[in-house]
Order: sequence, then structure tokens, then C-alpha cells
Amino acid sequence: MQKTSSDLNFTKRRQPMIREPETHWVPNTDVYVTDTGVVIKVELSGMHREDLELEIEGQRMKISGQRRDGCRTPGQCKFLVMEINYGVFESMIELPAGYDLNLAKAAYQNGFLRIDVPRNGIISGAES
Repeated sequence: MQKTSSDLNFTKRRQPMIREPETHWVPNTDVYVTDTGVVIKVELSGMHREDLELEIEGQRMKISGQRRDGCRTPGQCKFLVMEINYGVFESMIELPAGYDLNLAKAAYQNGFLRIDVPRNGIISGAES
């Protein structure tokens, strides 16, 4: 799966999973530009902060983790409707040059992971 926005020229793609044969899903993500940089907002309801991992390499950020289903016992239920994704997820977001992922700040609140990425040369909202 690959999503591309021509306005920002960022890329979001699903990475092939090599390590585990579990379900692999890609969370819904919004990416938008502000006066000071880019905001990446990822919908991750039901997650625990300790089950999330962010990795930065150049202009790429990998967001990964695992959403566990603690409400059902495997093999002891028959689904009528199943729309919620559980298991391992991984999403790679690549930003164009001009944004400093090394200065990104992340917060997880109310089921959303928000990552603020400043433009190069902007520190705490003031240009340097």
C-alpha cells in the first residue's frame, strides 16, 4: 500500500514484514503542513505507549508496534463482524528535504500519536 500527496510530496508505505507471520496492518494517518513544520497524526486507539516504537533514518520515520486484543480468548469466539485491526503494524513515512526529523517531538494521547516535525532552521517556533 502506498499513499502519496502531491502537495507535500511525502510517501507512506507498508513495509514487508519478515520477522513474524502475524497480521500486519497500516494505521490511518494524517500529515499536514503548519507555519512551523509538518504534523503527523496516527490513529492508534487501544494502544499502550510502551507498545509503540519510532525510528528515524534520514528523512524517513518508521512507526511500528503491536495492538493487542485483551478482550477475547483465541479460538473461543466466532466473529459476526471484525473491523478492528490487531497485531503487528508498521508504517514508513518519508518527508521531503526541509524538515528536521531529528528535532521531532511525539505525544500519544486519546488514541492518537502526534508527531510535530519542525522545518529546518525553526526551533521552538522561532527561526534561527
